[in-house]
Amino acid sequence: MALTSEASAVWSGDLASGSGSISLDSSGLATFDYNWKARSEGESGVSTPEELLGAAHAGCFAMAFANELASAGHTATRVAATAAVSFDIAQGGITGSHLLVNAEVPGISDEEFQKIAAAAKEGCPVSKALAGVNITLEATLV
Repeated sequence: MALTSEASAVWSGDLASGSGSISLDSSGLATFDYNWKARSEGESGVSTPEELLGAAHAGCFAMAFANELASAGHTATRVAATAAVSFDIAQGGITGSHLLVNAEVPGISDEEFQKIAAAAKEGCPVSKALAGVNITLEATLV
C-alpha cells in the first residue's frame, strides 16, 4: 500500500523581493517562512527548500541505516544523522547532499560499520530520489 505525504507552498511577489510559506500538510506539525535571500545568501530564522530536503534526507538515512544494521544483526544505541544540502546558483541549483552520521553500535567493527553506512546511503529512498546530485558520506563510529 502506497502512502502519500503532502506539503504545500504559497509564494507572494517576485523572486528577489517576494516571500512565502511552506506547510507540512500531512502532519500539520509546522509552517516555515522562506524567501530568495535565505536561499541564495543565507538568512537566519527563514527556511529554504534545501534545508527541508536536508531534513528529509537525514531522517530517511537514519532509518535506512538502522534497518541495514538490524539486517546485519546489530542494533544502534544512537544514530545521529545530518544532511548538508548544497545550493549553487552558478551551477544550476542543488548540487549535492553530504551525509554525516555518528552512531553508537555495540560490537561492530569500523570496517563493517562503514560498509553498512554505505549500503544505507545507496538504499535510502531519498538518496534514490536525489540520484541526479552528488551524495557523499562521512560515517563515524563512536
